[in-house]
Amino acid sequence: MVTALVRRWATLAESIQGTGKRQNQDWYAFSGTGSSADPLVLAVADGHGSAAHARSALGARFAVDRFVALATEFGRAADACHEPGGLARLMNYARNDMPRALVQSWREAALGHWARHRPVADLGLPEPGPDEKLTLYGTTLIGAVVTPWLLTAWQIGDGDLAVVGHDGSVERPLAPAEDDLGDETESLCGPQAWRSVRTHWAPVFEEARIPRLVVLSTDGLSKSFASGDGFTEFVGDMDERLATEGFEGVRDALPDWLRHASRYSGDDTTLTAALLHSYAARPQPKPDTEAGAEPDAVPDAEPDSTPGTDPGTEPEPKKKTKET
Repeated sequence: MVTALVRRWATLAESIQGTGKRQNQDWYAFSGTGSSADPLVLAVADGHGSAAHARSALGARFAVDRFVALATEFGRAADACHEPGGLARLMNYARNDMPRALVQSWREAALGHWARHRPVADLGLPEPGPDEKLTLYGTTLIGAVVTPWLLTAWQIGDGDLAVVGHDGSVERPLAPAEDDLGDETESLCGPQAWRSVRTHWAPVFEEARIPRLVVLSTDGLSKSFASGDGFTEFVGDMDERLATEGFEGVRDALPDWLRHASRYSGDDTTLTAALLHSYAARPQPKPDTEAGAEPDAVPDAEPDSTPGTDPGTEPEPKKKTKET
């Protein structure tokens, strides 16, 4: 059994507003260290943004906030999953009860906001039904929780989750069997939305099953690649650069990478990721030199050289990470 005290996580995140967009419809959050008492929680949401979803930026924030609260409680309960019968009960909750609880909590937040901000009262318009109100707040969501014993993730709609295994392999466990057509996607505002929530369940009871990197992103990133494998390649390159350039280097470069991707997709682009603290703190390799000899010159890194893409135009000034 893996010792619960040996793993801590480092996190990084950034969100870039899409070119020509009036407002960033994405939202994200991360919290926790990954311990039993303080589970690591990551979430990203992408509000639909069209006229029919006029309050979707709020819907995305409601989705992330409600997920973080529910997933933190879930993660703390996972501490007992190694007890007899505990794992089966938790798995059943993750696959059946958690999606319902998440959708219900989001609906309550959206309808509560509508009740406090009702434009129809002043305009003399008829009161819309609950489904029409919820459509205004429509959003996707991807969320994950990591504990010493468990990695669990949920997704509704588009966007991407990637997990880099102990051996460096990259998997997308929540990728749909078929891609959504055009801009259509499943949504928290849909009827019986809990049925559309996909769940990834991965107990961690041996060292070889411990992921070293977990990445969540909205679809503004994956849409920037010409190839369907572009996102997977991006995560693989990101993993390699974490090993060679270190956590600080990747964290500093992330805004330019996402800005580069956003230029291609034209969409808001958001990413949050967690990596094992020991892996993040790995020192950068030093070149071998003879005593007294100067090391070979190392060319300056291209600031807009994004993993999985060709370098593009010169980057814009860096944008401050959105505070949550």
